[in-house]
Amino acid sequence: MRVSRARAAENRERILDVATRLFRERGIDGIGVADLMKSAGLTHGGFYGHFKSKDDLVAQACGRAVQKMRDNWIKVLDQTSGDPVHALANIYLAAKHRDNAGRGCTVAALGSEIARQSTAVRHNVTEELKPFIDYLSAIVQGNSASLRRERAIALYASLVGALVIARAVDDAAFSNEVLHAVANFVRSTSTASKPRRKIANPTPRTKKA
Repeated sequence: MRVSRARAAENRERILDVATRLFRERGIDGIGVADLMKSAGLTHGGFYGHFKSKDDLVAQACGRAVQKMRDNWIKVLDQTSGDPVHALANIYLAAKHRDNAGRGCTVAALGSEIARQSTAVRHNVTEELKPFIDYLSAIVQGNSASLRRERAIALYASLVGALVIARAVDDAAFSNEVLHAVANFVRSTSTASKPRRKIANPTPRTKKA
């Protein structure tokens, strides 16, 4: 029996939601299409009505996950009453984020794997990440646009790297130490201010593979 367009769209969104969570939890190669569809409560055969291949799903899911991450951070930081960089460090480098990879930053969870994926996957992630760097460039201070952009990239790379290390080690005390050390470093070097301009959440640019 054919499903309505509305139900088909709903099923597609469910697949993407489940895929982004499971990829971050288990890795891109850690789950196959059959198990993914089962987790979404759908039949294996229905997958190809929504995506051309697993690579197509990975490209769309990863780009979508970065977009949602970006939009969420922008919303949170726009609403903070204090230093937005301090707020970002406090939330991003929290134990809750470290311990919940399935709902956390896609770049921290899958960055090394994305680097080995297809051009389509990497392109979608790149195009969805760039606007977040633009946003960070507007909340750090510097005497020029190029300096602010450099600091924004360094800020995000520091946060991602800290989370990767904190998840990788098997010593809980050391893991916490990594989070605290980088959070303190970011806060101590921050010359942030509230954004001089609002950067509207951009229209999603994720493209199908």
